[in-house]
Amino acid sequence: MFESAELGHTISRKTFRAEVQKLREALLEAQFELREKGKFQVIVLVSGGDGAGKGETTNDLYSWMDPRYLFARAFSAPTEDELAHPFMWRFWQGLPPKGRIGIFSGSWYSRPIHRRIIGEIDHAFFDQRIEQINRFEAMLANEGALILKFWLHLTKEGQKKRFKALEKDPRTAWRVTRESWGSLKTYDKLQEVASHMLRMTNTSWAPWVVVESANDFYRSLTVGKLVLDALQKRLSDTKEPEFPAAPPLLPRTDALDVLTALDLNQHLERKTYQLRLARALGRISEFVRLPEFKKHSLILVFEGSDAAGKGGTIKRLSAAFDARQYQIMPTAAPTQEELAQPYLWRFWRHVPKKGRVAIFDRSWYGRVLVERVEGFCLEADWLRAYTEINDFEHELMTDGAIILKFWLQISMDEQLKRFQEREATAFKRYKITDEDWRNREKWDAYHDAVCDMVERTSTGLVPWTLVEANDKQFARVKVLETVCARLEKVLLGGKAGREPEEQEKNKTKATENKGKG
Repeated sequence: MFESAELGHTISRKTFRAEVQKLREALLEAQFELREKGKFQVIVLVSGGDGAGKGETTNDLYSWMDPRYLFARAFSAPTEDELAHPFMWRFWQGLPPKGRIGIFSGSWYSRPIHRRIIGEIDHAFFDQRIEQINRFEAMLANEGALILKFWLHLTKEGQKKRFKALEKDPRTAWRVTRESWGSLKTYDKLQEVASHMLRMTNTSWAPWVVVESANDFYRSLTVGKLVLDALQKRLSDTKEPEFPAAPPLLPRTDALDVLTALDLNQHLERKTYQLRLARALGRISEFVRLPEFKKHSLILVFEGSDAAGKGGTIKRLSAAFDARQYQIMPTAAPTQEELAQPYLWRFWRHVPKKGRVAIFDRSWYGRVLVERVEGFCLEADWLRAYTEINDFEHELMTDGAIILKFWLQISMDEQLKRFQEREATAFKRYKITDEDWRNREKWDAYHDAVCDMVERTSTGLVPWTLVEANDKQFARVKVLETVCARLEKVLLGGKAGREPEEQEKNKTKATENKGKG
């Protein structure tokens, strides 16, 4: 894979200076057009071994373009806060908005490669991470991002020569460390791991370019010209982007579906409601204070018909948590900042760290509900979103997140009753808008969208809980008891019927008895 990058490519300083002047002018012009159109973002990954010139190449690109609309990020070892979040979280924070260019020196590839080289992860886990990265890049590409990936290559002898040259120059000697010389010992392992990674992630939507780095002028000029060429081609392309095919929707052959099958007449008496609600709140409160919960995060997603009682349910549920432990995220129409990023970006920003709780009052499912029904995105966008959402939730779950998703369903008659009640009650009028009445006219379209959503995103590990919400008391208790059951299963291994404090007492008693023995 690296043979073509060991041929001895070189250009002179004179040629470099002459070429750079023309290259810089063209890059600035393309960058200005990119900023003016603002239709896509550019993500440039500069990767490679130690001494291959990643920093110099990044600096050259930075100096050739307008730095106001370009930024560079260097991802080194993750911080404690970053380790408390899912692997991809910190990279989502660093994505450039549409119309801008982001250069990543070190990226989502760096840590998996390093961990594989030193033996922290095995081949199977490494391949799982590669597959995760491929899906991530595919989503970015489908959202319009231009992804350019460069692997800067040096031979082992070339790396040793580069280190010696840097050490001799007082201005660059600081860049050569003990770790730099140590990388020579792992050179062969890096080539093996990198070769596998390049092969597995060399996709049509985000291909790799291996660049020989023995000659600084050749390396930087080659990367610069490739960036310019890709930018110009994308800016001049007037064709609609081609999206991967998505599985077709199932045809409706009768009136039975996951929503019509619900019994919306279920009811809970006031006294029973108060007892069960109090018990569930107490158990949830104790579950999230267990030491085991610090290894997890809790993500609660609430979707439902307008006026189905999401807000009231969230209000009761939040009473179980310490105010410093949870955050409620109400999801409205995206802002201009959010529209300049892939649609999942604004939700990645609020992914909780371990030991914390995030409650989403509406969520990423807006892509397959509101955006689908109202035509705010292309059909191809919401069709592929089912898979992207499943990937997103699977990634959170494998990192330790406990995810529960609730759809609160009411009948049309009950919704009308609640709408009229809101209009007649002074302190509830803010809850009812013209938008609510307009959405009601699209009841059937939303009904079909919800059924498709449940069918395609209710996975074995992150299922949907459909809540019969005509009776608010029944709905609230069902939600809270579902949260209890999931926390008990994850944190206590499903030992049903035993309160957390009872288990702690028994554990203490057993320890005391052992001490007496």
